[in-house]
Amino acid sequence: MLTAEEWGVVALSLQVGLVATLTALPVAFALAWMLARARLPGKILIEAIIYLPLVVPPVVTGWILLLAFAPAGPLGWLGGGVLFRWTGAAIAAGVMALPLMVRAMRLSIEAVDRRLEGAARTLGAGRCRVFRTVTLPLSMPGILAGAVLGFARSLGEFGATITFVANVPGQTQTLPLAIHAALQRPDGDAIALRLSALSVAVALAALVGSELLARRMRAGMVHGV
Repeated sequence: MLTAEEWGVVALSLQVGLVATLTALPVAFALAWMLARARLPGKILIEAIIYLPLVVPPVVTGWILLLAFAPAGPLGWLGGGVLFRWTGAAIAAGVMALPLMVRAMRLSIEAVDRRLEGAARTLGAGRCRVFRTVTLPLSMPGILAGAVLGFARSLGEFGATITFVANVPGQTQTLPLAIHAALQRPDGDAIALRLSALSVAVALAALVGSELLARRMRAGMVHGV
């Protein structure tokens, strides 16, 4: 059984994960669309920058965010609303989850048969309608997979969060930070075990639910065709 304080950690973690995922979702889709369809100079460099949080230590990402939102930083005017607050934890989680979301969505967009889009245009459909009725439904499994991966990554984010907004109980102490804090206590093994088991259960449920929903969507598209 979890204590009231531990349930508060769980609620904060879900809040941070959902906000991070929903905020990053449109940005990730726009970047995935650009990488999949646009022809831009320096595209390789842009792609490398987008995927950079996957390969650099999360502490580096958190430090960069801290510099950006510090009073003297370029986003310092927003710092008062995010430093040492749950909104800052959501920003750190969203930045760390973004590359995974972009990659899943990009692969899904690239897998869409361009001939189907061309056939829809020859039948008189405009670009917006083709996107809404052909491209978006066909790429939806990848969008869903990207969103779930982003949510799971947000729940597990530690390094960037603790560097950017510290470990403040009730504000920025999500599940990974609470587990870390429990491990620093002589009597914290039981707390760490409970929170770790819950983290695994939530992440596993999200991944299994996503796969089941994606299979249902693919089956629905096959039957629709």
